[in-house]
Amino acid sequence: MNRPTLLTASALALVLGCSLPTLAQVNAPVQELLETRNGAGFNLNGADLSGRDLVGVDLRGANLNGADLSGANLSGANLTGANLRGANLRAANLTEADLSVANLVEATLDGANLQDALLKAANLSGAHLVEVDLRNADLFRANLNAANLRGSNLLNANFNAANLIGANVLGSRGGNFTNAIGFTP
Repeated sequence: MNRPTLLTASALALVLGCSLPTLAQVNAPVQELLETRNGAGFNLNGADLSGRDLVGVDLRGANLNGADLSGANLSGANLTGANLRGANLRAANLTEADLSVANLVEATLDGANLQDALLKAANLSGAHLVEVDLRNADLFRANLNAANLRGSNLLNANFNAANLIGANVLGSRGGNFTNAIGFTP
């Protein structure tokens, strides 16, 4: 928040007889996640976790809508059913992460490492996956409608029954597109 916005919000809170949350209160879920490695079901909407070491964390069902996870190490993390809509995962390490049934609509994953990741039934509609490493990833029944996978490494990636209608795979290599919907080689 910029200074005028903060002053306006503070004045409004005073008039209404309520208080604004302190920075410590806003960062409490992030601090607990970092200390316990367990953020299952947490509301981390818009959180800044960029560059953080989050190896093996449990974020099942967490709300990470619009969160900044760029450059974060999420290797082996459990993000099953997490809401990552519009999240920034640029250059994140998601090796062996479980993102099954996660919401990654319009998320940015450019340059991310998703080698051996599980993305079964994940919603990646409109996601940016430019030059992503998806070697050996499982995208069975994933929704990649209008996703951009340009220049990505798809070697041995499973796109069986995935929705690729309108997806851009130009310059990408590899991939098993058996029964993929809307894919034309």
